[in-house]
Amino acid sequence: MIDPQAMYSSNGQEAWRVLAIMAEFVSAAERLRGIRPAVSMFGSARIAEGHAYYETARAIARKLSDAGFAVISGGGPGLMQAANKGAHAGRGPSVGLNIHLPHEKSDRAFQDIPVDFLYFFSRKMMFVRFASAYVVLPGGFGTLDELSECLTLVQTGKSRRIPIILVGSAFWRGLVDWMREKLVGEGMVGERDLDLMQVIDDPDETVEAIFRFYEGRGFQPTQEERERMLNL
Repeated sequence: MIDPQAMYSSNGQEAWRVLAIMAEFVSAAERLRGIRPAVSMFGSARIAEGHAYYETARAIARKLSDAGFAVISGGGPGLMQAANKGAHAGRGPSVGLNIHLPHEKSDRAFQDIPVDFLYFFSRKMMFVRFASAYVVLPGGFGTLDELSECLTLVQTGKSRRIPIILVGSAFWRGLVDWMREKLVGEGMVGERDLDLMQVIDDPDETVEAIFRFYEGRGFQPTQEERERMLNL
């Protein structure tokens, strides 16, 4: 029996918060069930329509959608909106994982499947769990966070290997060069770890790279990969 006094203690609040996170997991997993194959796309919320990055994001998302992929974005403005807009115009579903932030509003106009989150933890899990590929456009801390998270999960074997594509060589090349010089050069990561990423500029080449990765196997995870994903 739950002690009513415990509900108002700090420990009780933490317990209820854990239950709320669990509820987000269950609700989101149910909403997203069956959307595979899907591609998660990331990029800055601060880039306006008409910018070259915006048009590139929209073009890639449209091509992915027409190729049969669901496209998952963070649900916000900027390049997230571009991804949802491109996918919404295509054949596949446009998915927005919307997080409640005081300075950033979700744009649901181009989301076929909107999913709301209060907690970053459960939202980030959904980006990884349902993605057959990551497409990472220019962005800030949030974009770098998602990129680093995916690289870490794949590098450590906690997640299956999927294509991780950085779009825009002019933007990303300095970071990749720094990784090679500092992270590899000083033994922080192995040289092969950088092979987990590829830098591409062209939208058609981005889609082709994803299909090329899955030549000889289906997009659905194997049973072993499913088991691994349960232990993220």
